[in-house]
Amino acid sequence: MLFKLTLSSLYARLLTVSMTVFAISLSLMLYLSVEKLRSSAYTSFTNTISQTDLIVGSRTSSIQLLLYSVFRVGNATNNITWESYEDIIDRDEIAWSVPISLGDSHKGFRVMGTNLEFFERYKYRSGQSLEIEEGNYFDDLYDVVLGYGVAEKLGYKLDIPLIVSHGLQSFTDHDDQPFRVSGILAKTGTPVDNTVIVSLEAIEAIHVDWSSGTKIQGQETPVDQIRKMDLSPKNITAALIGVNSKLQVFQLQRWINEYPEEALSSILPGVALQELWRIVGIVENLLLGISIVVIFTTLIGMTAIVFSSLNERRREMAIWRAMGASPSIIIGLLMIEAFIIAVLSAIVSTILLFVLLYLLQPWIDSTYGILVNIEMLSLEDILIFVYFILAAMLVSLVPAIRAYWFSINDGMTIKI
Repeated sequence: MLFKLTLSSLYARLLTVSMTVFAISLSLMLYLSVEKLRSSAYTSFTNTISQTDLIVGSRTSSIQLLLYSVFRVGNATNNITWESYEDIIDRDEIAWSVPISLGDSHKGFRVMGTNLEFFERYKYRSGQSLEIEEGNYFDDLYDVVLGYGVAEKLGYKLDIPLIVSHGLQSFTDHDDQPFRVSGILAKTGTPVDNTVIVSLEAIEAIHVDWSSGTKIQGQETPVDQIRKMDLSPKNITAALIGVNSKLQVFQLQRWINEYPEEALSSILPGVALQELWRIVGIVENLLLGISIVVIFTTLIGMTAIVFSSLNERRREMAIWRAMGASPSIIIGLLMIEAFIIAVLSAIVSTILLFVLLYLLQPWIDSTYGILVNIEMLSLEDILIFVYFILAAMLVSLVPAIRAYWFSINDGMTIKI
């Protein structure tokens, strides 16, 4: 009977209750959105590179090696000689390897030299492969493949000429050897989007007339002659490595770190990503703090709304008291109302969340490279709803007790 009376009371105040449910639903939706964004950002970050067992570079910290080899941030302290690279990949534990050469740029975007195996072996988002959106991978010495972001921001199309600059902030261009855009990659939401990719041989070709990082004055080898040269790389910046068995990873890592010929470092990408996330995780903590504030604000707002509605129901509470309603009835009535409002708010907020994600997911992915998965609520989300409903019922005790103790005095003396 009490539940039916509660439903009748809510129906009698349908407009007010509807606005209350909608206001609380917006707050809950904001909380869920922040949580989805927080978890999606973490997932996108940790999935920047996957299915690569080791990254090898010159001796440095794991985070610095990760930053310049994967995120294209910063510079290597030194290079790896090609002889050392070949010595490493000759080991039986290694299933595949992809060399990477960095150092040049194009209009602020990093130029990366590698081989065709990079497009096959580089994985992101738990094993997703790179895909070509337009054109083809390079098959000529001066072909270049652009990341999606480079092509979009610079407005580049297939077959247009492209000049590579020496260094990251250099006023010297390799304009005597122009490249041609042969392909444009599909968007990945990773640093690959902002990378200009050429072959290792092309990196060697544009530095034929260079020595110790500077161009040799008065020397300019014709392109036809360069094409006939042996352009095998002399050194590389880093290498991505996959092993035959995961059990061999730590043994191989130890061997590389103790490599006698030159000082090298090998890192586990997943572990290094976790370390880096702990450093930049202040953003995650900020979002978590916002989520907590939103929940508390929602509960406070709900309490304020219930208190406000009591002013309209003072005479109703007084009549209930005059009819002999016990404290449990008065308190139970308002707690059931809070329960129903909280449940309806949880349902409406979930619907609003999925509508919002459906509309904004393409924009978030294309703008920030964060893939927000539209999936069923997790167990953690459901538990949050349960805690919220219990908390809503708990905070309703304050106005419920107040309504009981002051209903007769307030209700019978209302001045209209």
